[in-house]
Amino acid sequence: MNKDWTKDLEHDEYEQDIDLIIKDALTAVEETAAGCYVNLVTASAFGRPEDYLQPLLEGLFPNKLRVKFIDQCGCGGYVLRVWKL
Repeated sequence: MNKDWTKDLEHDEYEQDIDLIIKDALTAVEETAAGCYVNLVTASAFGRPEDYLQPLLEGLFPNKLRVKFIDQCGCGGYVLRVWKL
């Protein structure tokens, strides 16, 4: 993706499947162009993504990302912003 964008990992099958959240989050980061970011909106059922998703991303993409926890959305999910450097 050659622009900033959002990947919804919050509803439907994501609410019950943390492995699917992780898989699709990794794909979204890979598809994001350098200089852009993707907002990963994750299901509330698994807690804050900075606890389980951020360490994984930083380990798989060392020195290639900047990650910031944004906030909990009004619908209950969480937003993790990932910039590709």
